[in-house]
Amino acid sequence: MTRLLALALCLTLASPATAEPEDGPGLMDRGIDLFLRGLMQEVEPELQEMGEALRAMEPQLRKLIDIAGDLKNYEAPEMLPNGDIILRRKKDPAPLPPPASNAIEL
Repeated sequence: MTRLLALALCLTLASPATAEPEDGPGLMDRGIDLFLRGLMQEVEPELQEMGEALRAMEPQLRKLIDIAGDLKNYEAPEMLPNGDIILRRKKDPAPLPPPASNAIEL
């Protein structure tokens, strides 16, 4: 994750505020280009792994979204002394979602 932040920072700093010289990119521009290309090659495998993990979790995340509904219907998370995290539903924000059933609808 820190590599992604470093990449974003480098991309922000690499965009020059002044125009390019007419004879092509200078030594600094080429150095920045090589640095960013190397950084992208280093980060690319991790980005692919994250994408694969998200694709594998997609069905479960969709179920969670269906059950929970809109997050605006909940108070801010509260952490108990034993480490449990509670998400309390706001008073009368919206109708409760229908209970999950194991029956298959045809």
